[in-house]
Amino acid sequence: MRESDFVSGFARGLKVIEAFGETRPRLSIAEAAKLTDLDRATVRRCLLTLADLGYADYDGKFFTLTPKVLRLGHAYLSATPLPLLIQPYLDQLSEKAGQSASASVLDGTEVVYIARASQKRVMSINLSPGSRLPAYCASMGRVLLAALAEAEARNVLDRSDLKANTPLTKTDPDVLMEEFRRIRAEGYAVIDQELELGLCSIAVPIENDRGRVVAAINIGAPAAHVPAAEMAARYLPMLNETRKALRLVLR
Repeated sequence: MRESDFVSGFARGLKVIEAFGETRPRLSIAEAAKLTDLDRATVRRCLLTLADLGYADYDGKFFTLTPKVLRLGHAYLSATPLPLLIQPYLDQLSEKAGQSASASVLDGTEVVYIARASQKRVMSINLSPGSRLPAYCASMGRVLLAALAEAEARNVLDRSDLKANTPLTKTDPDVLMEEFRRIRAEGYAVIDQELELGLCSIAVPIENDRGRVVAAINIGAPAAHVPAAEMAARYLPMLNETRKALRLVLR
């Protein structure tokens, strides 16, 4: 892209919106400036513009996003048929497995949930379409990273905050790259309490009718009920059945 085509003000505004999150529902100008690495004057103008347009509320000190921001995500979900196509298959998979099933796509260093069928809550956080998780320690993230060229996958790891969420989290880039190679060969990924203690999950990639990986689906289960070592035997056939069915309808 030519430099003259880049709208820096728009980019800064999006960066400010992205500073808000589940653990940061309200921000002061100073906090937003620190999180975005932008100067306070720029952040102030962005936040006041968002408030003026109805995308944020301002109480004189703190800014909070309003439900109007959901229009931005809804535009993607409305324009992209993938979530609508996948949802009925996820519902069937979740019902058959008796566990929650999800679908996500890769966005930078994270996976973004685009569809979910929930049987029971197995994580401390509430996951729904639009939720994000770090790709390196999520089962769907790992199958999506394994689908990339090695150099691309390594680049994602280099840009990721590889922190240990639990004592079982793999954070060594070389170990993760070897894990991606195994996933590529076997066609699935199992996570044993690396994202959160007590949670295991198994994921497979979803290809379109041309064989290109476009998403991933997974099943999550409490480790106390289904140990990681039993995930593949119990759920992989169901996941692969769904994977094959989706490939026929994804164009």
